[in-house]
Amino acid sequence: MIQPLVECVPNFSNGRDPEVIGAITAAIESVDGAVLLDVDPGASTNRTVVTFVGHPQAVVEGAVRAGLAAGESIDMRLHSGEHPRFGAMDVCPFVPVTGITMDEVVELAAETGRRLGEAGLTVFLYENAASAPHRRNLAEVRAGEYEGLAEKLADPDWQPDFGPAEFNERSGATAVGARKFLIAYNVNLNTTSTRRANAVAFDVRERGRVKRSGDPLTGEVVRDDVGEPVWEPGMLKAVKAIGWFIEEYRQAQVSMNLTDIAVTPLHAAFDAVRERAAARGMRVTGSEIVGMVPLQAMLDAGRHYLTLQQRSHGVPDEELVHIAATSMGLDDMTPFVPEEKIIEWRIAPPHARLASLRLHEFVAETASESPAPGGGSAAALAGALGAALGTMVANLSAHKRGWDDRWEEFSDWAVRGKELHARLLALVDEDAAAFDSLMDAIRLPAGDDGEATTRDAAIQEATRHAIAVPMAVMEAAVEAMEVTAAMADQGLESSASDAGAGALMAGAAVRGAQLNVEINAVELADEAERAGILEKAAELADLAAEREAAVLAEVRRRIEGGGGE
Repeated sequence: MIQPLVECVPNFSNGRDPEVIGAITAAIESVDGAVLLDVDPGASTNRTVVTFVGHPQAVVEGAVRAGLAAGESIDMRLHSGEHPRFGAMDVCPFVPVTGITMDEVVELAAETGRRLGEAGLTVFLYENAASAPHRRNLAEVRAGEYEGLAEKLADPDWQPDFGPAEFNERSGATAVGARKFLIAYNVNLNTTSTRRANAVAFDVRERGRVKRSGDPLTGEVVRDDVGEPVWEPGMLKAVKAIGWFIEEYRQAQVSMNLTDIAVTPLHAAFDAVRERAAARGMRVTGSEIVGMVPLQAMLDAGRHYLTLQQRSHGVPDEELVHIAATSMGLDDMTPFVPEEKIIEWRIAPPHARLASLRLHEFVAETASESPAPGGGSAAALAGALGAALGTMVANLSAHKRGWDDRWEEFSDWAVRGKELHARLLALVDEDAAAFDSLMDAIRLPAGDDGEATTRDAAIQEATRHAIAVPMAVMEAAVEAMEVTAAMADQGLESSASDAGAGALMAGAAVRGAQLNVEINAVELADEAERAGILEKAAELADLAAEREAAVLAEVRRRIEGGGGE
């Protein structure tokens, strides 16, 4: 299951005092589960942009603590700077990264606004969190800035969503919002001409360019009935773009803001710039992502470029990211380091502790005196290997000479196998964690009746989880046998033995996990619950045995028919 991840990018009206900035970031870092990614102070703007991520409630708590710290340490009466602003914590947008909807993020923004308001700060909600259409645009919400805030608050149309409507001279006001993830993305051109780069930018950006009659560069501007210029829209929705020259690189770039990557993904922006640059006699040399990027954007790009090559998508995420980075030339100017640029990988490695061990380290860990990892983790690993073998056969089959018209068929099987071996690999660590949780419950004190009742309830709950994990292993391993069955029947004949080995590994996973279910079910107090669990496990084991026998029969048939390496 994908864990929800939210980004928060609050802007504070101080970019010159390290102590003030440090107090604000310390408030964020004091929250368990909030991960500080970037702190970008600007002296000329006297403004600091902070980026942090985490699970939803951690991000809300971090934003509230940061807002209160800013209110205590920043005096807006003394503030000056080049950037528009109207408060100590000027803006606080929440951004969905993964595993969470925009509606849910809007609720987080409203919760944050409410808590800041209860603490005495004046709060307006904006963008997707706006309480009225005229409050959606941040520029409208902040119009008049700090100096015009007292007058704004006197207007019935601009009463705050939360907090006092009286002008607070010290802290001003805060705009809390919810918006989609914005990617700042620059595409490099083999030219030094800003004019040529701008031409490409105007071709691709949503706004496009001003329409002219006659000559597209020097002709008279076409105007509408009220005298406003008419615009010819560009190729890409939800894209802002401009051309500029970077002295450091001695190259021009098309600099873009992708404001909705569900509408225009990263790879679509790159391909459009490449197309229009070529039409104007230029060549794209590469590109760069400014800031960070969600993993999904890179995975989508990797799949896109594999599709163009008619290659299977069922490869590891690390390979998809590599394909994306190579295809878009993300190393052109500076090294692209996925562990630093991809949000999910920045805050946590792609794999948990046990799954990250080298093979000999995992074996040694299993053989040690520690009871975890034990049979449950080993069963999950066996299932992951079984699914991986099925995936391997699908990937090999997708790339077989003469089977080009079948690559999508095998790619679909490979993707399914990849999802299953990733799920089973995660269960390697989850099984060990479930055992640890059960041990923690058993160690709870039971000195009196109250403690004993609490301990018993904790043990029952931990036991249910210790059953649920191996049951999930059984379910995923049984499903993986569908992949191995398809590959034994339809995949490369020379790899039929690999599909058979995959089915055997998946079958071993089912039987090993069943033993874990059975030994833990003994501790359940509810006999009916125990019986239902054991019946389900037995049904899965029977289904696995049937599928294993069918796969092995097919593998034998193909081997005896002349297959082999």
